[in-house]
Amino acid sequence: MSARTKARKRALDMLYSADMRQVPVEQVLAAEAERAVNEPERQASWLYAREIVDGIVDHREEIDELITTHSRGWTLERMPAVDRALLRIGVWEILYNDEVPDPVAISEAVEAATVLSTDDSAGFVNGLLAAISHAKA
Repeated sequence: MSARTKARKRALDMLYSADMRQVPVEQVLAAEAERAVNEPERQASWLYAREIVDGIVDHREEIDELITTHSRGWTLERMPAVDRALLRIGVWEILYNDEVPDPVAISEAVEAATVLSTDDSAGFVNGLLAAISHAKA
């Protein structure tokens, strides 16, 4: 598993945890930062995970608006929490991280949805992120 894949998983864990516990993402991020200090072997994945989460916090309104616009009949609240987090990560990578090609961002999100979410989630995540990617072009 690449360092970026691990970082995406860490970012997913933080976003999911904040969502399920109904606490600010910044609170979870601060706790994770303390933990990262004591685990230097995870430094590479921590830096990118933090960049993802910080980026989502900074652009949350625009990211959520795009997800809502392209989800066709699904509100954010109705989506599984894992899907919400994966979509936010994918949209952030597509819009704000030029180092990650859109197909890679989409593929990583779809793979995570396949493993971590419902049977229908991978197709949903793929279609929504592909639509956002095409709309940005």
